Amino acid sequence: MNKLRVAVSGLNAVDNPGPGVPVLRSLAESSLGLELIGFSYDVLEPGNFMDSLLSASFIVPYPNSGPDILLQRIKYIHSHHPIDLILPTLDSELENYLAIQPSLDLLGIKTFLPKLEQLRMRDKTFLQESFVGTSILHPKTFLLQDATALQQVMENLQFPVFVKGIFYEAYLAHNREEALGYFHYLATRWGVPVIVQQVIYGEECNVVTLAKESKVFSMVAMKKMFLTDKGKAWAGVTIQNPAIFELSEKIISHIAWNGACELEFVIEERTQKVYLLEINPRFPAWIYLATAAGQNMPEKMLQLAMQLDVSPKQDYEIGKVFVRHSWDEIIPMSHIEALSVRGEISHIDANTKNKEAL
Repeated sequence: MNKLRVAVSGLNAVDNPGPGVPVLRSLAESSLGLELIGFSYDVLEPGNFMDSLLSASFIVPYPNSGPDILLQRIKYIHSHHPIDLILPTLDSELENYLAIQPSLDLLGIKTFLPKLEQLRMRDKTFLQESFVGTSILHPKTFLLQDATALQQVMENLQFPVFVKGIFYEAYLAHNREEALGYFHYLATRWGVPVIVQQVIYGEECNVVTLAKESKVFSMVAMKKMFLTDKGKAWAGVTIQNPAIFELSEKIISHIAWNGACELEFVIEERTQKVYLLEINPRFPAWIYLATAAGQNMPEKMLQLAMQLDVSPKQDYEIGKVFVRHSWDEIIPMSHIEALSVRGEISHIDANTKNKEAL
């Protein structure tokens, strides 16, 4: 029986890593027979060169190129390197994949994605509106189309505040000058609106879930132990919190979610009230922690995409800790040249040539 060939995106693994590499690590431990390939946006994304995980890697067009260009590239790759499933892992690429999903189905390429309506319900710019009339609490949040609106917003908030991009990145601003600087940076990088949000002081808790049409098949909670200067978890520990799980299931049911998502909460120190900060529509960069704790969600996602029988599983090991670190990948210059010139690299071919050279 031929191995299932699965393509995974989001191979950047720098100080703000994408989920692609930990998803690949999870799939490499799957009981399914898999061959893994990478879809990357830049030649120097570290995941491109992890030949212990990937058999090949391909450069694909940036999301702002649109769905038609993406589909053309996938058709070319598929004609030379047939693909069974694609697992996109970045927020910014999901709308393109939803647009080409019918065409991928015709090619025999499976995906497991939310619907466009669900994707927009959890969007940072619609999140409060999506939960009007429910008991879900949110920090005060304002959408800024231009910097002049900041002064008006600050009549309703006190510094410090979070300034967030519509797709990625969040910064803590302690005064108006910092907030303006972050606004201009994020507007240039990700576009408008830029989000300004009340700071809730308390303990942060993140939950990763995998659901099919609002039915939760897997759920793991993590508490951040060490943060980068961008507020990203560099160390975290699995925890158990029944109240957070109950709230997560209520949220997933309300938006009828299909696929993976990460829910970010903060438990206010003074009142112990739980506030929903964000819903990220994909696996988080810490997803391998869930796998190590006993919940291999990327594997379950593939099983759901293939319409195999999957039993819901909630048990996992509490007190499992992840700590990120840097690791230098040493590669021949020919690998860089292959990706730069041809937009692809086969690690099987490259490894064979390296052995022959020896």
